[in-house]
Amino acid sequence: MTAGPLTAGLTVEEAKRLSDDWQIIARLDQLPPQFHDGECDWTRWLIIGGRGSGKTRAGAEWVRHCALGISPFALRPARRIALVAATWPEARAVMIEGESGLLAIHAEHERPAYEPSKRQLTWPNGTVAQLFSAESPEALRGPQFDAAWLDELAKWRNDQATWDMLQFALRLGERPRMVITTTPRPTALMKQLMHDEATVISRSRTADNAANLAPSFLQAVSARYGGTRLGRQELDGELLDDDPNALFRWPLIEAARVSRVPELHRIVVAVDPPAGSSGDACGIICAGRGFDGRAYILEDATVEKASPITWARRAAGAYHRWQADRLVAEVNQGGDMVRTIIEEVDASVAVRPVRATRGKQLRAEPVAALYEQARVHHVGTFPELEDQMTAFSQVLETSGQSPDRVDALVWALTALMLSGPEPVPRIRQV
Repeated sequence: MTAGPLTAGLTVEEAKRLSDDWQIIARLDQLPPQFHDGECDWTRWLIIGGRGSGKTRAGAEWVRHCALGISPFALRPARRIALVAATWPEARAVMIEGESGLLAIHAEHERPAYEPSKRQLTWPNGTVAQLFSAESPEALRGPQFDAAWLDELAKWRNDQATWDMLQFALRLGERPRMVITTTPRPTALMKQLMHDEATVISRSRTADNAANLAPSFLQAVSARYGGTRLGRQELDGELLDDDPNALFRWPLIEAARVSRVPELHRIVVAVDPPAGSSGDACGIICAGRGFDGRAYILEDATVEKASPITWARRAAGAYHRWQADRLVAEVNQGGDMVRTIIEEVDASVAVRPVRATRGKQLRAEPVAALYEQARVHHVGTFPELEDQMTAFSQVLETSGQSPDRVDALVWALTALMLSGPEPVPRIRQV
């Protein structure tokens, strides 16, 4: 280790301990509110940041300090901690096993024991942390905690229900506290929290953490997304108001969101295959039409960097999972090959090839009109899809590329709402 102002005159071991001290190496926006203004009477700390800005490390370090009772983060060790992510896999991959996750940031003598089968961490001092997924809000009914870390709140599928259940569970100790780490999206819950006087907010940009990021990554994302609305959200951590010129507008998506699926009489899975076999993303959207004449987006099963066999299996899985009537697949790029691949994977899938005869913008406009007429509902939250929808027009203008998820959405809703006579209705139990 090279000696510097902080390490001059120290032994190698002393210098290492100093370099590992989070209270010294962290940026101010990564430290709890008491480091900002000296006040400790906070209960909710919202860390808003761009991708790779260091917000996950900040959340994990706060949990570590609370679990071990390290001052001034905590006056005494927390007894029980809730760790809540968008999904179970994300909780494990990011909060627990990630490079900035809880297992990585502890010294060996203080590292908690992780029991994946129990979805639980136990520290040597007896502190216990439990993992939860926003896909299962009811799992928070019953347990109680004195601290919680919520990761990527803005992309939770059942955000309000999960949030409500957690509030009832935070009832141990003198002052239960929570830390929320997320890239912002203009959801109703995010706006509510940001306007609540009880919320203390820290902000950071991707560029603020440049010292810990690969230069090639920072250069690539800055060149592609710098100055765009998506870049302002994903890199600069800004909560953006709706773009009045967007083809798909956020308030319309948010206003028509529902939590339950009604009886459906037709379901389709739409596939927008990648242009080649190089492993690009394949858009896969499942949607249904109800007896009320409205469309319901049921699942975004899009797979990233997938081989033809991989995306065909994913699409067939969604087809059977939702008991769909048809799998609609665009064949402009692959022709009969697309249909052949799906049939090779599962010959029982009823495939309907579709071919684009108009440009992407023209195909999307009638679908956007359905949203304006409140005839499309999203069952829960689909963060990646909705981000692509609201940035759709700008992406077409700046790069000529089309978001794969939106293309699949357009095919699904066209098949359900804008194509030909209706089939004979049948009741669908979903």
